[in-house]
This record gives sequence, structure tokens and C-alpha cells, in this order.
Amino acid sequence: MTHFRSKRLSRPGHGRVVAAVFALVGALCLGSLGEASAATPAPATSGSADRWSDRPHGFASLAGGTTGGAGGKVVTVTDQASLAAYAAAPEPYVIRVQGTITAQPFGASITVASDKTIVGVGTSGELVQGEFHLAPGTHNVIIRNLTIRDSAVEGNWDCKDTDFDGIQMDTVHHVWVDHNRFSNICDGQLDVRKDSEYVTVSYNRFENNNKTFGLGWTTNVKTQITIDHNWFANTKQRNPSVDNAAYAHLYNNYLTAQADPGDPVWTYGNWSRGRTKMVIENSYYQDVQHPYQADTTAELVQRGSILKGTTGRHDTWGSAFDPREFYAYRLDPAAAVPVLVKRFSGPQQRIGTTLRVPGDLPTVQAAVDAVPAGNTVPVTIAVAPGTYREKVFIPASKPNIVLQGTGQDRSDTVIVFDTPAEYGGSTGSATVRIAANDVTARNLTFSNDFDEAAVELKGEQALATKTTGDRIVFENTAFLGNQDTLMTDSPKLDVISRVYVRDSYIEGDVDFVYGRATTVVERSVIRALSRGSDSNNGYITAASTWTGNPYGFLITDSRIVSDAPAGTFHLGRPWHPGGEPNAVAQVLIRDTWLPAAIKSSPWTDMSGFSWKDARFSEYGNRGPGAAVTADRPQMSAAEARDHTVADYLAGADGWAPYARH
Repeated sequence: MTHFRSKRLSRPGHGRVVAAVFALVGALCLGSLGEASAATPAPATSGSADRWSDRPHGFASLAGGTTGGAGGKVVTVTDQASLAAYAAAPEPYVIRVQGTITAQPFGASITVASDKTIVGVGTSGELVQGEFHLAPGTHNVIIRNLTIRDSAVEGNWDCKDTDFDGIQMDTVHHVWVDHNRFSNICDGQLDVRKDSEYVTVSYNRFENNNKTFGLGWTTNVKTQITIDHNWFANTKQRNPSVDNAAYAHLYNNYLTAQADPGDPVWTYGNWSRGRTKMVIENSYYQDVQHPYQADTTAELVQRGSILKGTTGRHDTWGSAFDPREFYAYRLDPAAAVPVLVKRFSGPQQRIGTTLRVPGDLPTVQAAVDAVPAGNTVPVTIAVAPGTYREKVFIPASKPNIVLQGTGQDRSDTVIVFDTPAEYGGSTGSATVRIAANDVTARNLTFSNDFDEAAVELKGEQALATKTTGDRIVFENTAFLGNQDTLMTDSPKLDVISRVYVRDSYIEGDVDFVYGRATTVVERSVIRALSRGSDSNNGYITAASTWTGNPYGFLITDSRIVSDAPAGTFHLGRPWHPGGEPNAVAQVLIRDTWLPAAIKSSPWTDMSGFSWKDARFSEYGNRGPGAAVTADRPQMSAAEARDHTVADYLAGADGWAPYARH
């Protein structure tokens, strides 16, 4: 057979894939790995995007910034021993907390060393009846998206004889506490103590407490702190209390529903104490006693806040300082604060559920490896623009993964390798292999750039992708290869797996969409590559559907294109792996444009099995290759009503991924 070079994207001199590299917007931290490259990240923009940014703002962003465990290993913990070990380790770590960790003994302290990010996975991460402690000298720590709760001792409102804080830090610098929920803590929910510097506390919920958030325990005046978009609800005092801070900038905070167990004198909002210089801007105080007060030795400037139902002290004196001399920031209107803070404060589902490549981890496979086995919370692996020459395997033990290219186009982010079946079997040749359930890939290109024209091998099959999992979705994804480009399979013949391919691109020449999974290809382009023959250039499908499964392959509302000569390409042939008689192909191509390259008799036999014994049909196709002949079974309108995208994908669980569009 004469081989011609693939029409795939070429890499000069090697016929391999190259992707244009675009700057990654937002707050992704990028680097490089081999052929993978990315531009310097753009700064976070104002607007809703910066409410989710993984870069700190305010004072924590100054003097070198706060990066936490960025660049260190990413780990997921579900128990106290693992959390304590990684948090105290000398090297950088990004520690993802999944599920509830109940500290033992009651009130136990988790020591946090420098260069750590501790982040809850979605809204699941909790530390119960325990404390995070940052000892003197600790620096560069991020604690985000956690619930820290229930270390209170019943009947001990003041907790004078305990020191069970939620987070306690002494003489530290560069710390960001963000999007946490503190509730029912025995002592302080958050204590920033003893000359700690460059601290930002943002988008937290402080609730159900006596002594809430204190700062000071020093006669020095060194601390710089930003406190914004926090919600203080049913809290009695220290909301916050700021003692001897050089600069305390409070803005867009929401204080309401204070607890008052018969002691209104010590029920208060913000207090500027000692020689603190405090600026309060555009906050919202509702039913608060003593909303803001200042010692005579301190300074407090307030502007733009809304006070509703407040009583007691409303102190302002001195000039304090101008925060904009230190950093830029966005002020939300005070009237919008209750809605914004209620919506955005506390743990958020979208935080802690993204692993960035190469920002957090150097390779896509490393990111997959970082997802815990049995994962129940969807994790997005955000892949920056670039070409990643690696093989990726998502095992059955790691469901609920989203592979997301972050470029402007699917061609910007390419995962590619060049293994043929000769060197690993058909399965081993796959560049991307997905055995897990509930996996989605979008805005990516998967390629096997083995050059079949350059060598002669017995096993020239070279898969770009193989799936065996159920509920697999590909959106805006390109599959590049020649023979056996995309295999959608299942763990065994009588197990039904479902795959949905939408708004995508598939190319190849021989059996390049094949397998036994129920597979829908919708609104996509299928390119049948010419092999240079004037009679037979290949086969689009090779289904091996279990005879007990009424739904095999559905190609619908799509477009098949080809540079092959007219009348030289087959729609498909029936694949019976190993001669399996119960693998009886089912393929329906409907409402799809067919090129002149399609044969007038487009179905053909395979390995001694007749195509006429398979379940091949067409319905409502158009284009120069859509002529109806005696060798082209046409589905009736009545049958077509039971062969829709919904029918193919529903299964027993009513799966409907198309409903998201």
C-alpha cells in the first residue's frame, strides 16, 4: 500500500504537533516543561473574577507577595495525621483538604510551617474541634476555603481557661486567610498576634462566637493588615479588635446580628486600639452596638459606610493613612455589600477544585495522580496553552475529573505522543486513556502523531484516545491520528459505557471511530483522510456493539469531509474482536452532510463477517455522498424517533449531558 503523509498539524522536520501558545488570563501561575510553555500570567482584573483569584490582594500582596505552597507538591488529605504531617513539613506543599477532619484530642493544634497552601476542596473541607497554629518566624502561608468549627466548650462562653483558636499566628509575615467559615470556636476564631505583618483576611464568614477576630498582643506598631468582604454574624466582640497596628485597612465588610448575652458594653464592631491607624470604607453595619470606636491614642477614618439600626459609639478622629499609597483595590458600593458578602464569603464550590498545569503540577499526568482515589468532588485540571508530549491515563479509581484547556482555541492546548500498536498494543498506543467514569474533556487536542508513512510496521494502529469509562464527555475536542484514532469502549462486552462527543473534530483513515461503547457524535466535523488510493481509502467506523445493546454509534447533525477521491471511502465495517459473534455493530448516521468521497455502497465486510448482518443505517443525510442505493439501509421515520441523542445516552440513570447546552 502506498502511504501518504497525514493531513494533521505538522511539527517542522518531524511531522508532529505544535500548538500556538497564548498568554493565560486570570490568576494562573505558569511555567514550562519541555515543549510546554506559557506566557507570564496577566494580572487579575477587577470585577467578579478577582473574587475567585488564587492570588492575594492587599497587604499580603506586598513586599514579595504571598504564594503559599506554589511550586511544591500538591497532595490531598482526608485525615488528621496526613494534614499535620504535610502542614508541618519543611518543604512547600499545596494541601487540599477533602471532607471533615475531626482533631483529636479535643482542641488539638495543627502546626503550619512556612510555604504552605491549605485549601478546602469545594465546600467539603473542614477542621472540627482543632486549631491551625503558625509559630513565630512562619511566613508565606495561605489558608483558604475551609470550615473551622466547634472547638467551643459548652457552658464556657468566655473560654478564659483555654486557648482553642481557629487560626492563631504569632510574629509571622505574609499570610492570606480567605473564603473560610469560622463557627463556634472556644476562644478567638482568628488571632493575628505579636507583630505579624503583611496579612490579608478576605471573604470569610465569622459566626456564632464571643471573641471573634483579634489583632495585637504587642506594644510595637508593626502590623499591616487588609480586612475586606468578611461577614460577621452573631458574634459578640472583636469584629475585629485591632491593637497597635501600623496600618489596618477595613473595607466592604458586613456586620450584623451581634450576640449580646446581657453585656452590651463589650458588644462591639470594629475597635481601633492603642496606636493603631485604621481606615474603614464602604462597610455595612446592621443592628450593631458600637459599630466602630477608637482609643484616644489611635486614629480611625471612616468613609462611605452604611449604618442601619446602630447604637453607641461612632468614633472617628485623626487622618490615619491612604491605603492607595500601598496598593490598588476595588471598592464595592456599600449598599451592595450584604448581597455580595452573603454570596461570595465562606467556602465556595469552585475553589480548591482546580489543579493547574503547569502552574501547580508540571504535567497533566502529575495532576491526574494528585486527584485522590474514589474522588467524589469534581476536580478540574486546567491545562495552559502549550504542547504536552506525554501519555495520560485516568484510572478507573479516579472519577469526576474535568480536563480543561485554557487557551482561546482547542488547538492551543495539545496532548500528544507517538506510540504505535507495534510497541504497546492497541491500548498501549493511546496518548490519552480514560478508564474512569464521569470524565469530561473540553477545549483540547488529543493526538497520536506516529508517522505511518515513515515506517512499515505490523501494528500501525495509533490511538489518540481510548475510553472505557461511563458518562464520558468531549466538548470542543480534536482527535488527531490515522488508524484507530478514537476508541470508545467498555470494560467488557456486556457492560455498556456511554460517550458524548459534541462540537468536536475527529480525523483518521482506517476504523478511526471504533469500539463497543454507546457513542454519540453531535455537531462535529469528521475528516476522512486520503491514503492516496483510487479505490479504497479507508473506513470511518468499526463498531463492535454488544448484541444486547440497541444503541451503538450515532453520528448526528455533523459534517463528514474528505480530500479522498470520489467514491473511495466507507462509512464503516463490523468489528468482531477475536471473532466474537455477540459483537454486532450498530451505527446510525443521520442528518449529516456526506462528501463525494463516500462510496455508493458505503458499508463493507470485515474479517469474514458480513456487513448485512450488522445494524447499519442512515437517516436524513445530505450532500454529494448521500445518495440512496440498495446497499444503503435507511431508517424509517418511526424508528428514527427512537434513535435520538437522548435515547442513546439516557441509560438507567437518565444521563443527559446535552442538556447543559
